[in-house]
Amino acid sequence: MTGAAALSGTPAGRQPGAAGPPAAAPQRAARLEALLGDPFDPANPHGHTALLDADERREVPEATEQLLADADLAAEFVPQDLGGRLARADELARILRPVFRRDAALGFGFGITSLFGASAVWAEGDARQREDTARLLLHGGRVSILHRELAHANAILRDEFTAHPAPGGGFTLGGRKDVVINADRADAFVMYARTAPTTGPGSHSVLLLDPERLPPGGLQRLPRVNTAGMRGSRFSGIAFTDCPVPPDTLVGALGDGVLLALRTFQVNRCLIPGVVIAGVDSVLRHAVRAATENRPDGMPGRRRHRVLAGVFADLLACDSMAVTGLRALSLLPDSAHLLAAAVKYTMPDLLREDLEELATALGARGYERGPLYGGFQKLVRDLPVAGLGHAGTAACQAVLVPQLRTLARTSWFSSSEPPDLLFQPEAPLPAFDYRRLTVSGTEDRLTAALVAIAERLGELRSAGPVWAALSDLAEAFVQEVRALREECTALPGHTALFADPKACVLADRYALVLAAAACLGVRQGQDGTGSFLDDPSWAVLALSRIGRRLGVPVPELPDQVTGTVITEVLERYRDGRSFDLYATQLAG
Repeated sequence: MTGAAALSGTPAGRQPGAAGPPAAAPQRAARLEALLGDPFDPANPHGHTALLDADERREVPEATEQLLADADLAAEFVPQDLGGRLARADELARILRPVFRRDAALGFGFGITSLFGASAVWAEGDARQREDTARLLLHGGRVSILHRELAHANAILRDEFTAHPAPGGGFTLGGRKDVVINADRADAFVMYARTAPTTGPGSHSVLLLDPERLPPGGLQRLPRVNTAGMRGSRFSGIAFTDCPVPPDTLVGALGDGVLLALRTFQVNRCLIPGVVIAGVDSVLRHAVRAATENRPDGMPGRRRHRVLAGVFADLLACDSMAVTGLRALSLLPDSAHLLAAAVKYTMPDLLREDLEELATALGARGYERGPLYGGFQKLVRDLPVAGLGHAGTAACQAVLVPQLRTLARTSWFSSSEPPDLLFQPEAPLPAFDYRRLTVSGTEDRLTAALVAIAERLGELRSAGPVWAALSDLAEAFVQEVRALREECTALPGHTALFADPKACVLADRYALVLAAAACLGVRQGQDGTGSFLDDPSWAVLALSRIGRRLGVPVPELPDQVTGTVITEVLERYRDGRSFDLYATQLAG
């Protein structure tokens, strides 16, 4: 690959497989947070004022993109054995949160989409493709992903490309897409192209394209497209017309495209919610500020306690699910696709509902455009474009629905518990490797954890009313699994599933059960630490909110639950710590 001004050679100190050990992920995240600075300082070129101004002008925040490039953030998207720093998916999400806490469009536009494109190369590329792509990213180049067309798609997923076998070998490319992020400045394209006229798993293949190797006229970069959200990102079109490419552009085998998408997109499905949660974290901070402004005791009115505590509990629930999904990619690579689909299926709705609740706490401030509160309206605009819309839901249904009957018959109440490490965000993990990801596993280890944890909690009922409430909630979700098993066992065969609306409703219920299981697992993983996450109150509040969405019996909450959670909200706000599992110290 010669793109980005003939990137020959490897950056000093970045020989593939020979890079020195990077700093630990918490230190890398802290460094990035410090470099980006106080977001509320109007003089900060990387603060809310500058980022909101760039968004208003529909411009990329060039100064902040340059800061991220100088900080070598792109190395986080390259596996360690290729000279980068990517060793764990959960650590990657943690490192990216300082960026997404300020601007989701910046996070997508600068580089996370390069990872989404390169992931097929990391999973199935040959040695040359992997090394060339790593070299490109480590030199500051960008990779743009050209998705295959999906039913029920948004503009980003509409239309598709074709790659017809050429007589002398290789392919002839055709087709266009009108909305592709970074299409106008990408140094490489990873294309999911139709290579067979039939539908099914062998219909598409993956091609790695270097624009500088394409013949004149074969590739046309189309004008920029303005979007309602992520206005500072550069979306534009791209078209291929009778464009010949050599055989070595093929990634993996012919017809591997759908399988590669299923394998690699499970990373995206956990990673996107896992970083976007940082934006909702910022909105909660705005809401706490609005609720405590001009109050002599610094306490929000009691009518705000339910909203602020409830959204905080939801954020911890969402983070439990996302981090558990990301850790499963290392620990359970054969069955992580089920949890990954559930994460992307469930979290967008939870986060959107949280923004609606926070709007009531913000009141008129939610419409302000200044640095203190302007991030709220921006995030509301950005989330649908960031991949948290209907198209993602439909794709996740396509993963979950066909598995329900098999899970009900072979896994639920039969599978063994997962390793304890799955639920311990700070604990070490085996190295993450895209090449180990599969979609063949049909074991649901998270539901097994739910059943076992509920049994153990039954022994703690006498420890107090909060523990009793947690035990009741856990048992309610176990009973929901029993009901799901009965209903899913009776589902029709695969060909008739998607014609039955009931199957999609069952997928909704199942995904919420997995959210509850993740909460219970993370809380159990903190046993004996004496931390806030060790306290059952947050899990009781989180599970009660999930339970109400699901319609399972929810016990009356003990009086101290909301008080304990709102106290933590206010302490983190005053100390400048994040509202996620990590309680990270923030700049400003």
